[in-house]
Amino acid sequence: MTDPSRPVTGYPAPPYAQPNGGQPYSSYPTHTQPQGPYSNAYAARATFIRRFVGAMVALFVIVGCIMLVIWLVLRPKLPDFRVDSLSLTNFNVSSSSQSLTGTWSVGFSVYNPNKKLSIRYEEVESSIFYGKGLISDARSQPFAQGTKDRNFINATFSAANSFVDGPVVRGIETDRGRGTVSFNIKVWARVEFRNGGWRLRRRLLRVFCRDVAVSVSSNSGSGKLAGESRDCQVYV
Repeated sequence: MTDPSRPVTGYPAPPYAQPNGGQPYSSYPTHTQPQGPYSNAYAARATFIRRFVGAMVALFVIVGCIMLVIWLVLRPKLPDFRVDSLSLTNFNVSSSSQSLTGTWSVGFSVYNPNKKLSIRYEEVESSIFYGKGLISDARSQPFAQGTKDRNFINATFSAANSFVDGPVVRGIETDRGRGTVSFNIKVWARVEFRNGGWRLRRRLLRVFCRDVAVSVSSNSGSGKLAGESRDCQVYV
């Protein structure tokens, strides 16, 4: 019978084989970035996009700097507009039908104050108002203007029994009783400043001739510009 107090003898137990080659076990699988033609193409495309965007930004900056230098060197100035003459014929206003008839012939003087820039005027349009009430529109021929040149252009506005609002009729009748009726004239044009081969960006020129007074009596259908020439405000 075996004595339980004696140690057990026999062959030693085989060593425990650790998983993962003896390295510490991690519960999280490891991944490596796949390498191949797709990853290389992605990197090349990203590099191209970055370089393209950088080149476009640099190009815009360079062009902007060039235009700024040209603007500062040439220093374009807005032209001067002035109403030199205005004749009114066949003028009649009816309060019963709220209608207006007349022909306005307006002469403008346009001066280019620039020493280095000529100006080209395109799409020249104008309108005549009484207060804010539109009476008639007109179009004028395009024209070119050299440096320090003064040009004269004409615009003719016509109304034949044209309907106008009640306040316009009453205002004209009141002013006519005083001997003068004042009109507002607006001019629009697409202008381009030029210096030899250089052409600056086209701009919309806006001209506002405020309160141009016309002498006309209550019993007469004709009138003319009251006083001297009238300067206009010019904007872009």
